[in-house]
Amino acid sequence: MLEKIKETADFLKSVMKTQPETAIILGTGLGSLVNEITEKYEVQYKDIPNFPLSTVEGHSGKLIFGKLGSKDIMAMQGRFHYYEGYSMKEVTFPVRVMRELGIKTLFVSNAAGGMNPDFIIGDLMIIKDHINTFPEHPLRGKNIEYGDRFPDMSKAYDPELIAMAKEIAAEKGIRVMEGVYLGTQGPTFETPAEYVMFHRMGGDAVGMSTVPEVIVARHCGIRVFGISVITDLGLEGVVVEVSHEEVQKAADEAQPRMTTIFKELVNRS
Repeated sequence: MLEKIKETADFLKSVMKTQPETAIILGTGLGSLVNEITEKYEVQYKDIPNFPLSTVEGHSGKLIFGKLGSKDIMAMQGRFHYYEGYSMKEVTFPVRVMRELGIKTLFVSNAAGGMNPDFIIGDLMIIKDHINTFPEHPLRGKNIEYGDRFPDMSKAYDPELIAMAKEIAAEKGIRVMEGVYLGTQGPTFETPAEYVMFHRMGGDAVGMSTVPEVIVARHCGIRVFGISVITDLGLEGVVVEVSHEEVQKAADEAQPRMTTIFKELVNRS
C-alpha cells in the first residue's frame, strides 16, 4: 500500500509545477469553483499510476493544480465512493497521496439529505462533526505510520476554520447552518424510517461520502473543513421523493454561495 502511495506521489511530483499545501475535493456543489482557479494545469486520473476512476454522473476525473486567489491549490474533480465497489483503501487513496505531496489542509463538500427540521432545501451546512456508519473502516488493517493506531477524532473538523467560515458567511450575507453529517454506504437514498433513525442518532444531514476521507486526512495530520449542501429533506412525516437529477439541480443552485465561502476561506487560512 505504502509503495503504491509513494509511486503515485512521485509521479505527480514529476509533473507538478507548484507546491500546494491546500487541497479541495470538489464534491457536489463545488463544481463552479474550477472557474475561479487561475494558472491551472490538469492531470487526468487515467494517467496517474494506481489512481481509481470515478464512475458517477457529474463527477469528472482529474486533478487540477493552480491558484485560488493568491493560494496554490490542488483540487480533485471527481471523488470515489464505497458504493461504486471500491474498497475503503481505494476511496481514501488520494488523501494519503496528498499527505505525501505536502498537503496541510483539506476542504471537502458534498450533497446531503437534511434531517434537521430547521433546514430547507438549498441550505449550506457547515460540518461540525460526523457519524460513521460505513461497514468498512478506512483505517482497518496494518497501520500506516502517518499517524497513531488509534487516532483522536474529537476535533475531526477544524474549529478555527469553522469559526472563520461563519464570519465569512456573515460578511457576505450567506445563510449557513451547522450540524452533524452522518455517512452511509449508499447508493440508495434513505427510507423514511432510516431518516428518522439517523436523526435520532444525532445526525442533521446524511450522505454517501466525506467521512472516510476525513478520517484518513486526520490520521495523516491534515486539518479539515467541510460543507454539505442540503439537496433534499427527510423530516419525520415530511419525506420527499428524490432523484439524482434533483440533487444535482439543488446543488447547482447553491454553487455560487458555496464557491464564495470556500474561496474566501482558502485565502484567509
